[in-house]
Amino acid sequence: MKNVIAIDGPAASGKSSVAKHLASELGAIHINTGSMYRAVAWKAMKNRIDWTKEPEKLEAMLKDTFMRFVRKQTEGEPELELDGQFPGDALRAPEVSRGASAVAVLAPVRKRLVELQREMAGGDMLVMEGRDIGTAVFPDAKYKFYLTASPEERARRRLTQDGKVPSPESIAAEAADIAARDKQDMERELSPLVQASDAILIDNTGLTEEETLDKFMEYIRK
Repeated sequence: MKNVIAIDGPAASGKSSVAKHLASELGAIHINTGSMYRAVAWKAMKNRIDWTKEPEKLEAMLKDTFMRFVRKQTEGEPELELDGQFPGDALRAPEVSRGASAVAVLAPVRKRLVELQREMAGGDMLVMEGRDIGTAVFPDAKYKFYLTASPEERARRRLTQDGKVPSPESIAAEAADIAARDKQDMERELSPLVQASDAILIDNTGLTEEETLDKFMEYIRK
């Protein structure tokens, strides 16, 4: 896919920030696939569907689920539209984030969302970020990147992003949680997190957002 830039990597590696800036720089559409899994969890919760016990209800819901990213203003980030609605901040609730991690390992969910993600690639250039974009969704993407950083660096960023002041103790605790999430993502049966063989590895430990973006643009310009 000549119009797809695929960015994979573990949690809190800075994928969303660099994807957003990269899309802005290139005039592309930024697709945050994590928000799509949150949307599935949010819709299931709203419809009181227990995905662990009611797989048939979940599959019926998925068949009737449609998503796209819409730029509601001339400038600014495209927003996820789910079945004609814009859930917005509701997708960032802690319980929805936990639900997203749970539904992301389910085969019907991944199948439906991969279908929707591929449908999005028919027009404008896309910068799509997630865990399996360059390996499962668009293995033929023109540009593939794998962005990572040390667990401690990612822990520091996560704490700062949440408005907390990082301390050695809080960094260690958060880094342990992040390492556990990495293990879960890398060892899951369906589309595990792995660097594609032809993806460019970028470790942005110690780099600013601007320096990370410069590295991406340097490869793309080449």
